Amino acid sequence: MDQIDYDSLGLMVGIEIHQQLDTKHKLFCYCPTSHRDVEESNFEFFRYLRLKRSEMGEEDRAAKEEVERSKKFIYKFYDTTCLVEADEEPPREINKEALKIAIQIAKMLNMEFVDEVHVMRKIVIDGSNTTGFQRTALVAFDGDLDGVGIATLCVEEEACRKIEDRGDYVVYSLDRLGIPLVEIGTYPDIKSPKQAKEVAAKLGMILRSTGKVKRGLGTIRQDVNISIKDGARVEIKGVQTLEILDKIVEYEVIRQVNLLKIKDELKKRRALVINEIFDVTSLFKDTKSKILKNKTVKAILLRGFGGLVGKEIQPNRRLGTEFADIAKMFGLGGIFHTDELPAYGITEREVKALKEFVDASEDDAVIIAAGDALRVERALQRIIERAKFCLVGVPEETRKANEDGTTSYLRPLPGAARMYPETDVPPVLLTKELLDVEIPELIVDRAKRYEKLLPKDLAYVIADSEYYKLFEEFADKIQPTVVARVIHSIPAELRKEGFNIEVLDEDKLRMTLEMIEKGEIAKEGAEEVLKIICKNPNANKEEILNVIGKVSNVDDFIQNLVNQKEDLIRERKEHAFKPLMGLVMKEFRGKVDGKIIAEKLKKAIEEKIKGE
Repeated sequence: MDQIDYDSLGLMVGIEIHQQLDTKHKLFCYCPTSHRDVEESNFEFFRYLRLKRSEMGEEDRAAKEEVERSKKFIYKFYDTTCLVEADEEPPREINKEALKIAIQIAKMLNMEFVDEVHVMRKIVIDGSNTTGFQRTALVAFDGDLDGVGIATLCVEEEACRKIEDRGDYVVYSLDRLGIPLVEIGTYPDIKSPKQAKEVAAKLGMILRSTGKVKRGLGTIRQDVNISIKDGARVEIKGVQTLEILDKIVEYEVIRQVNLLKIKDELKKRRALVINEIFDVTSLFKDTKSKILKNKTVKAILLRGFGGLVGKEIQPNRRLGTEFADIAKMFGLGGIFHTDELPAYGITEREVKALKEFVDASEDDAVIIAAGDALRVERALQRIIERAKFCLVGVPEETRKANEDGTTSYLRPLPGAARMYPETDVPPVLLTKELLDVEIPELIVDRAKRYEKLLPKDLAYVIADSEYYKLFEEFADKIQPTVVARVIHSIPAELRKEGFNIEVLDEDKLRMTLEMIEKGEIAKEGAEEVLKIICKNPNANKEEILNVIGKVSNVDDFIQNLVNQKEDLIRERKEHAFKPLMGLVMKEFRGKVDGKIIAEKLKKAIEEKIKGE
C-alpha cells in the first residue's frame, strides 16, 4: 500500500455510511425493529419484479440488467411483519423518532437542513425490496468532518435480509425490511486508503455517540465510491467491517490500474470483440466435463485477448473472474476461457475443435458458458459488452465487497432515472420543535472523563459500550474497575470460552452489580454469576445466590481434596482429574452444575502441579 503514489494517480474516494437506528417502530409502519430467526417464519410468498420507466421516460440501466436475470423472489413473513412490508398496503407517515435521530446526527456534522422532508422512491429490483424500490428522504446537506465535506444525510428504509441465492431464485427475510437507516454520504474529498478508514471510523464514532443506533454485525455498513485519473467511478457495496476498508480502496486502485494496462495492450494488438454468440453444444456432446455435460454450451470470440483473460488484476482475481462474475449474476456457475484450458474435464482435442469452430487463432481468447439456453445467451451478451469496454478502460459499475478486500461485479452503476417521488407519504415540515434536539457527548470526550477512573484503553472501550450509562450509574457505588470488569471484561472472556453472552443484557448486568453493591456476593463472584446466567438466562437472584452458596462449598471441598490427594496428582499429573472428578461429583451431583465442578477441579489440579 505504501508503494502506491495515490496523488499522482488522482485518487478520489467518497464514503456512504448506512447505519440502522434503534427505534421502537419501523420507518413506515408500526412493526418492531427486532430481528427474527428464519425458522420462526409462519408464511411465505413470492414475486417477480418488472421494470418501469421513470417520469422522464427513461429506463435505469442497473434495474434493466436485474430484470434480464429473470429471478424469482421468495419472502419469509413473520408475526412481527405486516402488509406494508409485503407491499399489500400503503405506508404510514414517516417515523418521527427516526427523523429526530437523523436531525441530531446532522447537527453533529454541522449540516444545513432542508425546509421540508420529501420521500423519494429509488428503483431497486434485485428483490431486496418487495415494492421494487427503496424509500429515502433527504434531511440535511453540506456538512463537514475534519475537512472532508459531508454531502448528504438521508433517512431511509433498510432492505430485506438475503437468506440464500439459488441462481434462478432468491430467498429474503422481511424482518429487516423497513428498519430506519441514516445514509451519510461524503464528497469525494478523501485522497488515500488510510484517510478513508479514519473518516469512516470517525463517522461511526459519532453515530454511536447518540446511543440511538443498533449494534452488531450487519447493523452498519460502508459503501465506497472510488475513481482514479483515466479510470472510472466505481461504487463498492457492503463493506461490513472497518478493518478492511483501506484494503478495499487499495485493491480497487490496483484493479483500475491493471485494467488500464490491459486496455493499452489491447490497443497495441488491435484487438476486437466479435459481436456473435456461437452455439457449440455439439462439440461437447460426448464431453467428460460434468459442468458441460448435457447442457447448452455457447461461446464468444475475443480477438487479440489471448493471455490477457487469465491476467491477474486483483490478488487471486483475473480478468476472466470479472467475466465469470457476470455469468454468476445471470444464474450460471461461471465461465471457461481458453487461457486456462484444457482443464476441468475439457480435453485438448475439444479445445482445438472449439477454436476451429469459431475461427480463433493463438492470439485470440474464446469464452464458453453452459446451462439454461436463455440464461447463457443473456450472460454472454452482457460479457460481450463488458469485453468491449476493455478496449476503452474501466467501466462505471457497482461491485460487492469480498471478505479479503477484493470486489466482485454486481451491476452497472445506476443513473438519475432510478429516482422519482413517493406519492403515498406526505412531506414533513422541519419545524422548530423537530429541530430542537440535544447534541450528545462524543465517545472520545466521554473516554477522557473515564480516564480519571480507568486505564486509558479500558476507558475508551467502556465509553464506546452500549452499557456506558450503567457504568456511570454504579461507578460511584462500586470500584470503577470492578464495574468495567462486569460490563466488558468478564463477558469478553466468557465469549472466548464459548458461553452465549448474548443473554447478558442490561438488566442481567445491573442485577449482578446490585448484588456486589449490597454485599450479597464478593466482587470475585461476578464471573460465577454471569456464567450461571449464560447457562440459565431465566435464573432469578434467589436461584443464583443459592447456586453461588453451593459453589463456595465446592471451592472448599475441591481445595481440601487436592491437598489430600497430592501424591496422586504428583504421580498422574492432569490424568488425576478423572478419579478426583468422581469423588467431587459423588458429593455434589444434582446440587451444582457438572461443568462448573469440572472447570474448578481442572484449575485446582493445574495450580497444584505448577506449585511443585
